[in-house]
Amino acid sequence: MALSEDPHTDFPDDFRGTLLRPGDDRYDRARALYQGRAADEGPALIARCANEDDVATVLRHAFARRIPVAVRGGGHGSDGYAMPGGTLVVDLSPMKAITVDPRTRAVRAQPGVLLGELDAATQRYGLAVPAGTVSTTGVAGLTLGGGIGHLMRRYGATVDNLLACEMIAVDGRKVRCDETENSELFWALRGGGGNFGVVTAFEYRAHPVGPDVVAGELIFPLDQVADILGKLPTHMATAPRELGLLAAIAPAPALPALPEEAHGEPVLVLVPVYTGDPAQADEVIEPLTALGRPLANLVTTMPWPRANRMLDAAAPHGKRMNARGGYLPALSAEVIDVLLANAAAAPSGPGAATTINLWCMGGAISEDTAEDAVAFARERAAWLWEAVAMWNAPEDDTRYAQWATALDADVRPHSLTNGYTNLTDDLGEDWRRTVHGSAAKYQRLRAVKATWDPDNLLRLLAQSSCSAGVVCLVSESG
Repeated sequence: MALSEDPHTDFPDDFRGTLLRPGDDRYDRARALYQGRAADEGPALIARCANEDDVATVLRHAFARRIPVAVRGGGHGSDGYAMPGGTLVVDLSPMKAITVDPRTRAVRAQPGVLLGELDAATQRYGLAVPAGTVSTTGVAGLTLGGGIGHLMRRYGATVDNLLACEMIAVDGRKVRCDETENSELFWALRGGGGNFGVVTAFEYRAHPVGPDVVAGELIFPLDQVADILGKLPTHMATAPRELGLLAAIAPAPALPALPEEAHGEPVLVLVPVYTGDPAQADEVIEPLTALGRPLANLVTTMPWPRANRMLDAAAPHGKRMNARGGYLPALSAEVIDVLLANAAAAPSGPGAATTINLWCMGGAISEDTAEDAVAFARERAAWLWEAVAMWNAPEDDTRYAQWATALDADVRPHSLTNGYTNLTDDLGEDWRRTVHGSAAKYQRLRAVKATWDPDNLLRLLAQSSCSAGVVCLVSESG
């Protein structure tokens, strides 16, 4: 076939999905992402795939022309790289099939599935896949980046519960990988991102959860933050694995349970999620409450899906945003001082918010999977810190980006060199070399990349996102 000069024309006739170009009626809706800044530019062509055959067709088309492609799954990445300007996008969001085998507890999900949809399907059988904490997150990017959430202390990271993947290689081949078939690719996909090929199905191991759990928010005033955070490491060292915990420094929500003068002011929010024996819930939660004098205690019994969407309100779609994050070996007094100083210096404005999150590791995610067993890194990580700024207007981009960059510079000396790619924007080449841990792991990922995408056609999947979940490991000449 003779190829035209425009790489986005002459599209194959056997594509059965929908092609959208700038100016088409559904184009703007299709390119809308969690990251509002992604709307500043639009892709040249969005190929909304109906099935894995469509994915193979798009990749063969791109491979023949040697043009790079981007991939959209759930569209929840903080970086917005699922819809880069002027590009060809493989849109997987229509692919939403889920099957659950209650006997084996095996779950198969296509890459357009969102976390809330996965929870709804598995809870019909009293099961859950350890995954993320916002119901609109795409399971594809979350999984390929590692997958942390409320269940990680009990059941590990998402990739620790991944049984197999089905993938379309850049040349259009359909492949399957698991512990015995294409095992090195399977190793890389468990935390190394999606830039080795396009995964079209994930097979997970689910676990009994719910139907009810004990979860909610404990909200403390700002003057208690340093003291409570200082006590948390000792407390969580002996906490049961069934207790997940997030600590967040954030503006107080306008809740009736809070005094009106506290609304919008910085507070500490502890978010416990206890999935163990309900008879033991009070014994587990009460010591957290006793760490300080809460303004409000909103912890209660609720269905698991409700618990796993508690953070949805803090993650609205369409905001302009900037994210930074990393691992801490300890939640020291020095780190707490740095976090509080940066929280106090955060910019503010109508419709804007800044949040500093601390996720407690330990238990299964830290102890049950060897560091080199999967690409996802977690060695020595006791806490995961995350700083997120959200705002509305493009003219505010600089000041919020400067705050995130300054906070990162202050916390980085206390952080590990490995990290969690899904909860931070790309921090540059040095970061990419160490974020998965050892130099040996980095070289191992490069070798897998060279095998499956030697021309680096997936280079637009440029770091991490819950839309495509990647870390770009380009070739030496890329």
